[in-house]
Amino acid sequence: MSQSSPQPERSRPGRPAARRQDAQPARPVPEPLDVTSAPDTVRASDAEREAVVERLRIASVEGRLTFEELTERTEAAYAAVSRGDLEHITADLPGMGAPGACPAPIQVKRRFSAVMGDCKERIAGRIDGPLEAVSVMGDVELDLRGAQVTTGEVLITATAVMGDVKIIVPDGVSVELSGHNFLGDRKVNVRDPLPGARVPVVRVNATAVMGDIKIVDDEHHAPVRRAIAEWWKGRDGRR
Repeated sequence: MSQSSPQPERSRPGRPAARRQDAQPARPVPEPLDVTSAPDTVRASDAEREAVVERLRIASVEGRLTFEELTERTEAAYAAVSRGDLEHITADLPGMGAPGACPAPIQVKRRFSAVMGDCKERIAGRIDGPLEAVSVMGDVELDLRGAQVTTGEVLITATAVMGDVKIIVPDGVSVELSGHNFLGDRKVNVRDPLPGARVPVVRVNATAVMGDIKIVDDEHHAPVRRAIAEWWKGRDGRR
């Protein structure tokens, strides 16, 4: 019986070299990011935001920021996305360890009252203690936006008897209202701060007897005037 001779092995056709190279194109290696020269491209961490908030608090204690500025910048710090945003918030503040500035004079007058009349006060001094507002058949208006608050907290006792007490606070503060009312109203009309944000606090112990006590922020104090101002600012930007 004859044996069949072995068949020659067939060579398998391979892909052309050019096609193999095209199938796996060379990928460029990204260059490392220089975080010192491009802070706008580096995202900020929670720890960095808290550090900026603490720096703002110290600047307020030193008399460099008003209550309104402290609140605005604190809110901006918590909303910051990049390191560049945080640097912009503190760009006009000196570095840590710089000699402290002279704080504003202390707010000597702490009791504001109106009996069958009006009392309007825009506080620009340094608040180192609790304030008191009393209205008896009159109107009392306290504006805290220009004050200096070294502790980040303001305590107010408000009493309205057949009268009105209005307290104006900066946008973004946290307001805590306590007390009671009899045939009267106690209202808080402020924008809620960011959840978890360590913002300045205004605590009001309010007693209303046939009267009204209102705590409003800058946004709700004069909405019409604010809307006109924003419209005019946008109009100037389009020129």
